[in-house]
Amino acid sequence: MTQRQAAHPALIALGAVGAVGVGAAVWGVGIERQLFTVREATTAALAPGSASLRVLHISDAHMAPWQHRKQRWLASLAALGPDLVVNTGDNLGHRDGLAGIRRALSPFEGIPGVFVHGSNDVHAPSARNPLKYFRGPSETPPEGGPGGLDTQAMDAFFTDELGWRSLNNTAFRTAVRGNDLEFIGVDDPHREWDDFETLRADISSLGAARMKSSRIAVAHAPYRRVLDGFIDLGADALFAGHTHGGQVCLPGFGALVANCDIPLKQAKGLSTWSHSGRTVPLNVSAGCGHSIYAPVRFACRPEATLLTLTARSA
Repeated sequence: MTQRQAAHPALIALGAVGAVGVGAAVWGVGIERQLFTVREATTAALAPGSASLRVLHISDAHMAPWQHRKQRWLASLAALGPDLVVNTGDNLGHRDGLAGIRRALSPFEGIPGVFVHGSNDVHAPSARNPLKYFRGPSETPPEGGPGGLDTQAMDAFFTDELGWRSLNNTAFRTAVRGNDLEFIGVDDPHREWDDFETLRADISSLGAARMKSSRIAVAHAPYRRVLDGFIDLGADALFAGHTHGGQVCLPGFGALVANCDIPLKQAKGLSTWSHSGRTVPLNVSAGCGHSIYAPVRFACRPEATLLTLTARSA
């Protein structure tokens, strides 16, 4: 057999790697990022004797006006009949993204909901070098940077039209399905907008905690300092997003980056967080979107979570 007749083993291997790479790119860019899914889970987090609550957790839509498939899918989730919606931010992915958010979330009008901001509810995304995420969380751009978004109009849509409540460095008490709930939350920790001093003052204004109340804590980015802070404030359940579940994951391993300091194994899904002798459920959404500058998902389908909260044993 001549050299012309037999390909060198290294060239065969290189060709195979190239073919796998092309196939993965086609899958991640062209297919998986549109494979929206609902992850269902159940955890005991409410005060003993409470009725169960079906919580729809949505996050990181990063909505652009042309993303009609994502808009239709989000709108269809209202048919699940959740008792409560928790929105952990980064709704907007384009200067005109609010039009898409309106189409996506209008069906939730009248369903109780809470929301916090991510940075992409205030500033439009910009192109990033994805390799920098392996060095640590993305750098915070200067305030007043590129691409101001109409945060005020988005908040007005959530509060005035949908009837949701903002949890940006604030707290409030309400009843949902007969359950007495206290909600606490902070503005985006990734931009260091979280203000626990203001939050603690708001909690104090609620008065003494009621015997059968449950405290639900919400933030965009699940930094350890924030999760610990929430537990110190008596949280019974924690909700966050931001990580995109790693967005591009290694099959069989999971997330390679989380864009914050949460352990990679907890970059998405339902787990628990322990601090100061207490352990509470933590749900981190992998989110349903991506930056328009990084339109890919691999081994990490876009998701929403239907999380059923049940009563703890007495």
